[in-house]
Amino acid sequence: MPELPEVEAARRAIHDNCVGKKITKAIVAEDSKVIDGVSHADFEASLLGKTIVSANRKGKNMWLELDSPPFPSFQFGMAGAVYIKGVAVTKYKRSAVKDTDEWPSKYSKVFVQLDDGLEFSFTDKRRFAKVRLLKDPTSVPPISELGPDALLEPMTEDVLFASLSKKKISIKALLLDQSFISGIGNWVADEVLYQARIHPEQSSATLSKECVEALHKSIKEVIEFAVQVDAESIHFPREWLFHFRWGKRPGKVNGKKMVIHMWFFFYRSLKNRLKLEQIVINFLVIGFFIPVKRNRERCWLMGRKLSLSQLVAGLQRLYQSFRS
Repeated sequence: MPELPEVEAARRAIHDNCVGKKITKAIVAEDSKVIDGVSHADFEASLLGKTIVSANRKGKNMWLELDSPPFPSFQFGMAGAVYIKGVAVTKYKRSAVKDTDEWPSKYSKVFVQLDDGLEFSFTDKRRFAKVRLLKDPTSVPPISELGPDALLEPMTEDVLFASLSKKKISIKALLLDQSFISGIGNWVADEVLYQARIHPEQSSATLSKECVEALHKSIKEVIEFAVQVDAESIHFPREWLFHFRWGKRPGKVNGKKMVIHMWFFFYRSLKNRLKLEQIVINFLVIGFFIPVKRNRERCWLMGRKLSLSQLVAGLQRLYQSFRS
């Protein structure tokens, strides 16, 4: 699913290649599930002859400002993507359109030709995207209901801590709530929690100041780096969870199995004499990221209130399961 880094890469591609050019041709799909609230004919007529002034984004939404309203707005959904003919645009995980496919793609929802001959298309294979024609995209849902953009409007540590202390839901569920902070989806949430060593199911209100500091740092670093490389995952650091999470299979980091990498952080927590509660949390991170075939051990861990002796026993069971 495209998230903030992927949508920002699409916005940049439009900004760098299409701004200042006039739309000479537009083909909008007859697909009322994706093209929301306007007929394809009216949509096409509203684009023709207009000049693209800027490309804008908030969260996982993008809109094009034209020289006069209304403006096309794109909510990317699960598989929405921007393609520009002859221009390399980032291809995020499980991209629907290949270079060898027909142009424009059969999945194209909005196709545009510009006065210099350049062509671009917004596609959606799974049809969960929403494309709208709006006088002011920021004044109506979904953009008007979004929380601060994770890249453009980052919360301070103090604001984040105060906000989390009032939320009694799991931290991952809260990060996915676009009204709380916009732009973070599943892979970014998993990555920032993994790097901050916070279990996804931990209640947001129970996070310590130290955990929130780590989370704040992780959100900033993951998103800024992903945006810097235009969301090209081949450039993500090898130790990122991103490279292992999709197939849910164990992998290696720096030549070692991922479980060993996770054990190190548990050991470091013990060595630094953190509170028992934090040790338990770190241990449950191990339980969350073990492969699917270890579900029995994971459920055993996460379904119990653990004493220290049970914690050690659970650790031994996990260790044995990975040796077997």
